[in-house]
Amino acid sequence: MSINAFTDLPGLTKENIAELSAIGIESVQDLREALKDEKRVKEIIKNLSGVGPKTAESWKALVEGSAPAVEIVESDDEVESSGYRVKIKPVLDDDTAEGLAKRAIISGRRPAFKRQEWFRYSKLGEKWRRPKGIHSKMKRQLKRRPPTVDIGFRGPASVRGLHPSGFEEVMVYNVEGLEGLDPKTQAARIGGTVGTRKKMAIENRADALGIRVLNRLV
Repeated sequence: MSINAFTDLPGLTKENIAELSAIGIESVQDLREALKDEKRVKEIIKNLSGVGPKTAESWKALVEGSAPAVEIVESDDEVESSGYRVKIKPVLDDDTAEGLAKRAIISGRRPAFKRQEWFRYSKLGEKWRRPKGIHSKMKRQLKRRPPTVDIGFRGPASVRGLHPSGFEEVMVYNVEGLEGLDPKTQAARIGGTVGTRKKMAIENRADALGIRVLNRLV
């Protein structure tokens, strides 16, 4: 599918088109060139409402003609009759926004770490376990052996532990747990032991306070 106009890109709203124009991107060709530059990609993610690293990667693949059009919706969007209304985004400084963009790139390159000889014995499963044994070729990292977990695969320390959206996650078990949260930097995650009725009460109170709930019922 050829992309001839901004309206052909999934997940791009009229508000996003105005935001693109504000940073000097007036056409699909301008967007294609911007998505080739890592600094410009970070600028797009920072300035466009509801656009994250996954959406930017999808747009890049589409404008370069290497992938079919797929509707991309950032996580935790709420469906309305008119389409998708993006939830609240955090207020990030430049260092944090850059760290999140770097982490997304690193995560895409990180290999899948699997348990030693997972392919030989199905009962072991694929879940990672450190290889042991004095004869282990994987432990000694010989050629053609699977990669092992190493500190070099970690993401930037400045954004470690943050939600992909950039929020700091705070576990909430009741309505009172929302009162001390900062809507600009913190988001609520409702505990798994909370019942449906209390979840609905927490979500309603969070909407009133302008706090994002990461695991909404709908």
